[in-house]
Amino acid sequence: MSASRTKRRQKARRRADMSLLGGIRPPIAALSALLLALAALTAFHLGKVGNESVPEAVRTSQQYFAEDGAIAMRASLDESITDLSRTATLFNAGAPVSADTVLDKLGNVYQKWRGMAVVEIKSGRLEAQRGENVPLTAIDSTKLAEANGLVPRMVRLENGETRLLTFAVLSWPGQPQKLLVASSSLRFPGVSLGKFRAIAVTDSTGTILSSDGLANDEQIQSDEVKEETERSRKQLKKYAKIAAKKTKANPLTTKEPGGGGFRGVSGSLLGPSNDGERTVVGYASLTGPEAGKGTAATALGLTVISLINVTEDRAALVDPFFGIVAAAVLLVIGLLAVSLLIGTVQKPLLQLFLESRRLSRGDLNRPVNRPKYGEAARIGTALERLRRQLLGESAEDQKAHTPGRGRGRIGARALLATCGALLLLWSAPLVLLLNRAGDSVGVPQTIVHDQRERTDTLADRVRRALNEGHTDLASVGSLIGPATTPAEMTGILERTLTQHQRYEALYVLQADGTVTAKVGAPPRRPQGKAPSVDEPVVLLESGNAPVIVEFAAAPGLKGASVVGELRIDFLNSLLKRPGLGEIRVIDEKQRVIGGNNGYLAFSQLPNESLRALVAGTNQKVGKGPRPSSVVLRGGDDITVAAAVPMAGGGAAKPLAWTVVSWQPAKGLAIPEYNLQNRTVLAGLLGLTAALVCLGWLQIVVVQALRELARRAEALADGDRRTVLYPRHHDEVGAVTRSLEVIRQQLQELRKREATSTAGRSGQAAKAGRN
Repeated sequence: MSASRTKRRQKARRRADMSLLGGIRPPIAALSALLLALAALTAFHLGKVGNESVPEAVRTSQQYFAEDGAIAMRASLDESITDLSRTATLFNAGAPVSADTVLDKLGNVYQKWRGMAVVEIKSGRLEAQRGENVPLTAIDSTKLAEANGLVPRMVRLENGETRLLTFAVLSWPGQPQKLLVASSSLRFPGVSLGKFRAIAVTDSTGTILSSDGLANDEQIQSDEVKEETERSRKQLKKYAKIAAKKTKANPLTTKEPGGGGFRGVSGSLLGPSNDGERTVVGYASLTGPEAGKGTAATALGLTVISLINVTEDRAALVDPFFGIVAAAVLLVIGLLAVSLLIGTVQKPLLQLFLESRRLSRGDLNRPVNRPKYGEAARIGTALERLRRQLLGESAEDQKAHTPGRGRGRIGARALLATCGALLLLWSAPLVLLLNRAGDSVGVPQTIVHDQRERTDTLADRVRRALNEGHTDLASVGSLIGPATTPAEMTGILERTLTQHQRYEALYVLQADGTVTAKVGAPPRRPQGKAPSVDEPVVLLESGNAPVIVEFAAAPGLKGASVVGELRIDFLNSLLKRPGLGEIRVIDEKQRVIGGNNGYLAFSQLPNESLRALVAGTNQKVGKGPRPSSVVLRGGDDITVAAAVPMAGGGAAKPLAWTVVSWQPAKGLAIPEYNLQNRTVLAGLLGLTAALVCLGWLQIVVVQALRELARRAEALADGDRRTVLYPRHHDEVGAVTRSLEVIRQQLQELRKREATSTAGRSGQAAKAGRN
């Protein structure tokens, strides 16, 4: 009794495993669950797309704006710190000079510091000073020899302003060491703000150290402007505290895995609504140019925040009932598809399972209840024939008297195709037709303005980089004189090349075109050509690659110049900013010089609209060309583009270059495209669910069912030799096992009939002999 009970339990477990892990039930159940989840997702999400008063693209743009400010601030501070340290190193490598000479040469070459001073470290005596008074009382000379004694530090002045003090040591043999101190403000270098944006830099506690973009007392001419400015100041202070707390987090925990982009902590905040406007704040911490590697500027713990008031748009793009209606239609179609699968595939298969098991156990009294369609009908007909054969009817007689094989005209594959067509009827319009953005999409004006202002910031960044490169060369040239040997020149050039990665090659060029000293790659400038006197920065063509060459005169050598060839990759690295799309630097002939993505050097811009934008931007209006941004429409393709001439003074002014940026509007997170993308996503999810579940049925059930129908008919036709092996432990496998039992029973029946026939023949022969 216990053994039989154990066998029954094992069979019950196998049947449970069959229904849970394999067979026809799991794919149909999975399809039902996926369609229900998709219906809920459609109902809750499609109706809420257009209800944002401030588009996500506007908030993201303010985050990018703060990142641009942080990058510009970090680069400016690090460049200032590096310039002071490198200049002191160059002075230390030469003959001793007076403190006044040091400050005079620094002042002639660099105009970035508000004040400079030279102090004898041992006695604390002030030897020379230029510019505004440097707050020397904040320096403890006894701690300069410590590990962080020369680290830049911020000092708060009595008037509330903040100064950054940068240090370097002047040291010559036989003379007391001197401390070179430079004082600079924390102003944003070359960040274009537009008309309605404020930007500020804060310390680690959220205290605002400097700000820009807010109207000062002289600019306030009405009570309305005064009230608006006061409100912006309060909001700036409020969000400065919040941003400072947020930027203390680890950057790895604030970004999506693999997101790339800005390496520090950044984000956006949404303020309260006021008279139809909403405050949008972007924030970003100062971070190094390389992942995991800080700089002197990043150690200061500064945070940049930008603030702008945006007009709210509460007009809904889509009726909230659209999602509900789409979900309801999906439920109806899904119910039809699932009902069709259950009624025409699952139930017939389960019916075959029960009938085949009944026959294999010897219950042959009742005819087989045959399904009506497809492979199940064929198997049912074969089972009925096998039942009659077990009762003694021969297969040959059945072939003679049975006109057809019971083949259903509609197979299981046709039923799956019908279910797929039903689900496609819901998914295809979502993917191809409904909620298309079209060519009437309204791009928020804030996005258009930001495209222009951020491109303007990039243009100024490129101009400053070229000017700083020329200034560095001028600093080197001021230290070279008639007594400087070629070996000493090479040493100076090597130190400069090591400290500034922008150069590909550095060399000293005499008036007759001969090279006295050189480091780095071989010069690509034509040999024997005299230095350029009128143009400090020139663009040359070396094969198919552009070469940017900068010249700085060496006053101590008559007619000689220090020449630097810039790496084009350095120029391209300045342009790699997210949220601007494609960025190109072009010359006055509109030939491409550099870009943030793949480009062909000296090629033209990709379309006529961009070329016309550049031509219009470079037309002089008033004092000169002005930055511009437009929305370009061509069919369903909408592009936000901006062009900014590289205006401003310095060595780069004669180049007449232009920075151009453009990006497709469909890549922006604005409501129209969000709605289109979510609609397409819903349709694709429906197609995926249908493909996965119906494909699952086709592979696991339908293919096995078709093979089983063929084998069952062969068995009913008299094939007793082919052993039937189940492929899976499911309903089809169970029917296969029952057919194998029936095959064995038929073989036994044939053996018994043969034995009985032989016995009767032997008895008849024996009777005849008698």
